[in-house]
Amino acid sequence: MPKPSFDQQAMIDQFAQASAKGAEQLRKTVHDATLQALQGRELSLKNIRGVIGQVTQAVSAGAASNVGAGQAEAMLDNAVAGIDDALLKAVEANRMALQRLVDQGATLRETQLKKALSDLEKMEDTMMAAVTKAAAGAGDALSGPWAQVLEKFNVSGTQTGAKASGTVEQMATQMQTAVRETRAASLKAAQTLAESYTALVSGVLIGLSDALRAGSTAKTTRKK
Repeated sequence: MPKPSFDQQAMIDQFAQASAKGAEQLRKTVHDATLQALQGRELSLKNIRGVIGQVTQAVSAGAASNVGAGQAEAMLDNAVAGIDDALLKAVEANRMALQRLVDQGATLRETQLKKALSDLEKMEDTMMAAVTKAAAGAGDALSGPWAQVLEKFNVSGTQTGAKASGTVEQMATQMQTAVRETRAASLKAAQTLAESYTALVSGVLIGLSDALRAGSTAKTTRKK
């Protein structure tokens, strides 16, 4: 298994030491760690599965020593919500990359774009399958809390799933129905971008994350 590109021990420690009042902060911790790890590699379903698995394992390791506090379910619930928050950024990065290609005349004839839309449709299933697999190895003490959390998300769905479905529908419609007067050079550019689609999405994700950090830093500076 690849070395996690986030501080795994720090996450374990935070979940191990979390209090009931601090459970909500765990959501941001998981969001930040997941996003950091996704930025460190190509944004493919395989890599997303790997990152989510590593994050979930760290969460379980920390929560396992905090079960006695009676807050395991709340901690795990916030952890999955944090992963969901991070994958929303990944979906948005895909949407922006797809829009760029569509604007340049790309269509569903491009094999890479068909795959991109197919991967988006699988994003929620990929997320939940990875969490479920990692949670299965968490041990008996967390089997009950994990079962409750996973049932909740399986029934209600995730923000990632809703956003991904909307993006797929929107982009497929644009590609199928838009009529453009596209110059050959522009179409060639779209084809070239499509061939490196996952790298393009990864770059967009980094840009989105940098913008969020810059905004957060600016707010902090103004408060001082």
